[in-house]
Amino acid sequence: MNAMRRIMFAIGALLAAASLAASARADYLVPMDLTQTNHLKAYGLAYHVLAAGEDVKWLLNYRGGSFLIPERPGYATEAQARNVRLERVDGAQIASILQEIDGGNADVILLEKAPAIAVYAPPNKLPWDDAVMLALDYSGIPYVTVYDQQVLAGELEKYDWLHLHHEDFTGQYGKFYAGFRTADWYIRDQILNEKLAAVLGFKKVSEEKKAVARAIRDFVRAGGFVFAMCSATDSYDVALSAEGIDIAPREYDHDGTTPNCQNLLDFSKTFAFENFKLELDPLVYEYSDIDMTGAAAARGEQRDYFTLFEFSAKYDPVPTMLVQNHVSVIKGFMGQTTSFKKSLIKKKVLILGEVKDGGEARYIHGNFGLGTFTFLGGHDPEDYQHLVGDPPTDLGLYPNSPGYRLILNNILFPAAKKKEQKT
Repeated sequence: MNAMRRIMFAIGALLAAASLAASARADYLVPMDLTQTNHLKAYGLAYHVLAAGEDVKWLLNYRGGSFLIPERPGYATEAQARNVRLERVDGAQIASILQEIDGGNADVILLEKAPAIAVYAPPNKLPWDDAVMLALDYSGIPYVTVYDQQVLAGELEKYDWLHLHHEDFTGQYGKFYAGFRTADWYIRDQILNEKLAAVLGFKKVSEEKKAVARAIRDFVRAGGFVFAMCSATDSYDVALSAEGIDIAPREYDHDGTTPNCQNLLDFSKTFAFENFKLELDPLVYEYSDIDMTGAAAARGEQRDYFTLFEFSAKYDPVPTMLVQNHVSVIKGFMGQTTSFKKSLIKKKVLILGEVKDGGEARYIHGNFGLGTFTFLGGHDPEDYQHLVGDPPTDLGLYPNSPGYRLILNNILFPAAKKKEQKT
């Protein structure tokens, strides 16, 4: 009997020690619900932890997609410097959080590495800003800029994630001809692009840009992640579909289009869209009928919203990561490409956000080869109608922007990719 009591006492002591160890353990919860003081810089804090070699747990659908980071010297100070709110949680609280997640539409995703980020941006300054670069700079996430030389030289293999913004991959200079062909910035941009195309061995900018689009497609096929906004979404697919044919009017590349070019498009080569009709008029500010900017303009700013879909965190972790937010309805924002006609989206492409009853998608995602692409319509989530020449948005005024959170979800989700899977 005494032996049995000693055994029971020993077991009790072990359990008590384990309980004490659990209660002694502590992490920091980075809440991403309405209690967070700076949602955007919270992503930068998560990236900072990853860059330091630590894992981060992304708590999908828990308090707006919160993060759990280890309690280490310096992290609280770093959070304070970024005005990011932390909650210290002990072992018992962590266990309670995990139990709540296990019982609902939520999950824990382990982020293992800080993704290497590249932003496709021209070397010449154009009279508009890039929302992703603004988000990266404000949140404190490092990145490298690349352009056509680097892309065609195969340098994208150095990176996990590539952003494309307000770019025209058809070589038509954004179709700004009607309104800006006499503007100094437009003339300089055309001259610089024609010189670059010649240096890279192409007779025309339109052919050089399509070659860049194909190189980016190869990057994604090999396992890269691409995120595009504004005109880089539809112009990219239009360029892929037009391999081997000329769709640029003479106003842009000094010769005419290929006869019957519309019927020669190959939609099997595109990422997201099919069966679209080209806009061949050089005076019309559109590439095709994919874009639904007109529908957004007709609604007006006060009625322009789109709704994020809710996904199963346990079975669809990637789309769930991409829609993490503290709100489910997002204020709309316009761009050269604002939204996508749903009837032209390929069946395999997932719609992440849509305008209710409008036949209009704002946010889409799909797989291609070993990689993924995500397209978000609009130019700047906190500047409803960003015009040529407008000043950049000061994100210090919008630290809790739901629209900018969508951008930063895309930046962070490649961190969930296993290190050994990168090729």
